[in-house]
Amino acid sequence: MPELPMSAADRSGGVTSRSSGSGKRTVLLLQGLMGPLFRRLGQELIRSGHNVYKINFNGGDRLFWRLPNGIDYRGSLEDWPRMLEQTIRDRGITDVALFGDCRDHHMPATRLCRELGVPVHVFEEGYIRPDWVTLELGGVNGHSSLPRDPVWYRETAAALPPVPAHSQVHSSFRRRATEGLLYNAADVLTRWHYPYWTNHRPWHPLVEGMGWWRKLRRRKERETRSAELIARLEASGQPYFLFPLQLDSDAQIRLHSPFAGIAGALRLVIESFARHAPADARLVVKEHPLDNGVRDWQQETADMALLFGVADRVDYLAWGDIVPVAQRSRGVVTINSTSGTLALAMGVPVVALGQAIYDMPDITFQDGLDAFWRNPVAPDAGTFAAFQRVLVERCLIPGGFFSEEGLDRVVRHAVARFEGRPLPPE
Repeated sequence: MPELPMSAADRSGGVTSRSSGSGKRTVLLLQGLMGPLFRRLGQELIRSGHNVYKINFNGGDRLFWRLPNGIDYRGSLEDWPRMLEQTIRDRGITDVALFGDCRDHHMPATRLCRELGVPVHVFEEGYIRPDWVTLELGGVNGHSSLPRDPVWYRETAAALPPVPAHSQVHSSFRRRATEGLLYNAADVLTRWHYPYWTNHRPWHPLVEGMGWWRKLRRRKERETRSAELIARLEASGQPYFLFPLQLDSDAQIRLHSPFAGIAGALRLVIESFARHAPADARLVVKEHPLDNGVRDWQQETADMALLFGVADRVDYLAWGDIVPVAQRSRGVVTINSTSGTLALAMGVPVVALGQAIYDMPDITFQDGLDAFWRNPVAPDAGTFAAFQRVLVERCLIPGGFFSEEGLDRVVRHAVARFEGRPLPPE
């Protein structure tokens, strides 16, 4: 590639980032969630007087942007950091925002921004659900700068006012699925225009589409069997542990845990359960509600249970609300899912197998999975409450991604965070 022209920022020795609350900003949006999140955020930033640019990596990004200052990136992953640096310098970018800091194009972007002194604002699904989403400076989950020290959380929370009142946020599974289908269709139909684009997900969109079709075709049957299982667990009163599956494509598995995918974690959990759990205990494996059905986790669970001699003590829950199932369990095993914070908020013991922001003494079980089955220890309520309070202050905002009301809240509070203002009242 030809040498890039030197900008004023080059000659001054680098990009100088403005601190929060310093007035008009120039924000660069990278990839967002599949749907209108970044379009809505762009509109709100523009209304607030800021400059906004958006880089589109595929036709799905472009479909949901439809605002000025969209930039198509059609180059390779290798050339991406150079193009990004040129964009930051030429456009005077003061802030970068993205959804998910573990995507292929986002990891080099966050490294480059650290070198240039440009703040990176990372959106993710909320550490605590429902009604909150994550917006954290620098990185999330395993990349978070928050400490894993319970004393620090207790001391920090003690100096904070109570959490501002906020109301429940509606979320539509149908909306999420529809936006995903539209995004993937636009991606597939425009691959010719983005010749180097490769999705961070391991399956072609058409393969995922077939998986969803098979799953939805059996929805009524799966719901019926799940309801029957929940009724049996309630009626029997038999103790059980819960293992909620995460998505096999989740970067939090690949980058922030010892597992290459869900299969390895499933094997470890069932083998440990077979060897160390009390003989009267059961294990309930719950399917992730957004699993695409490409892999048959119910069959793989049954095969693993048979292999380790506990086929009569392992159940598979394909559908249903996780809250009552977790609440009645003796404990929850997770890799690093937000289902862990859901259980902790109800006082249910949790053991984490990967890097999780909430995995620390006084909150999660610290003596390993094998010991967890026989002595699950509940979280210290005061420490977890302090942890929640600090998260709300530092890296959570009210709202949701899959309703108009939820999006309105997210973008309004996100702009307040960008500008260094207190969160507006609900």
